[in-house]
Amino acid sequence: MSGRSILITCEHAGNELPENYKYLFKRGKEALESHRGWDPGAAILASYLGIELAAPVFLHPTSRLLVEVNRSLNHPHLFSEFTIDLEPSVKQFLLNKYYRPYRNAVTDWIKRETEDKKEVAHFSIHSFTPVWEGKKRPTDIGILFDPKRRLENKIALELTEKLRGLAPLLTIDLNEPYKGTDDGFTTTLRKKFGVKSYSGIEIEVNQKFFFNKELDSIKYLLSESLAGFVF
Repeated sequence: MSGRSILITCEHAGNELPENYKYLFKRGKEALESHRGWDPGAAILASYLGIELAAPVFLHPTSRLLVEVNRSLNHPHLFSEFTIDLEPSVKQFLLNKYYRPYRNAVTDWIKRETEDKKEVAHFSIHSFTPVWEGKKRPTDIGILFDPKRRLENKIALELTEKLRGLAPLLTIDLNEPYKGTDDGFTTTLRKKFGVKSYSGIEIEVNQKFFFNKELDSIKYLLSESLAGFVF
């Protein structure tokens, strides 16, 4: 490999809805505005990291409740309860209009970089709700990855070490609050690209930092920690 390219994406950047489909969510306003509809703070963080790292950023602003771009086509939650009963032709339209263009754009960018003999380090930015099913989540920042991929494992461990060094009071966890091997865009991309050319790391930030207006400190923490991966 002749160098490394950094890529920033945010699959749940917003909770926007196309005008033609807003009627489906007449009773879904609360869901749209909650963590179910999007990842609050994630787009701001992803955009900031793109600027600081001089890396391309791909944001998907349409709500995951319309169609979930971070799920495979055969995943049972590809469509939410608001869209699951749509006609097959309408579902295909949504996939062609919102799902495939985003995923294809990211995939094509990675393909161009790897064909140019560059190693791609992909950081997918997410946020998660502080309380799940009545239980408080202890994780502050989660680093999700596939432990079986050597380079991915190395990046995840180095990033975790840097984060813990800069913020010793925060709880930085590996593969929490989700597993890095769960169905997602990064798991799909791992199947398309070799272990030496692609690493997919999901960064999950506790939404309590966004609600408590501590986003600036998280932005600085992550940008400083990720800077070392640019070369």
